[in-house]
Amino acid sequence: QLQLVESGGGLVQPGGSLRLSCTASRFPLNGFALGWFRQAPGKEREGVSCISSSGGATTYADSVKGRFTISRDNAKNTVYLQMNSLKPEDTAIYYCAADSIPVQAMCNITPRNWGQGTQVTVSS
Repeated sequence: QLQLVESGGGLVQPGGSLRLSCTASRFPLNGFALGWFRQAPGKEREGVSCISSSGGATTYADSVKGRFTISRDNAKNTVYLQMNSLKPEDTAIYYCAADSIPVQAMCNITPRNWGQGTQVTVSS
């Protein structure tokens, strides 16, 4: 089974930046579309950003467009989420996910492989 491990979360002030990373053990990620999802207390899970297996196609939620950038390094078996201009409403647990489906669908479904999540808190 694919095991995903996120890192890079933490506490940051509004306007600050964080970079999340997600790596996989046991299996290469290069055949999977990858995505970042988040869930805040009392809210539904949201697909934040997804990237195709090649890295050539990406999708973003409207709430993060222009502020977040997803990327992947298949040689390092890692996907990243660069988060800039963070807002308090970005506070959530962020999860990495993987599935062998088209990237256009990835952020709108429940992927089959998940990490354990990393907390991001944006507060002054």
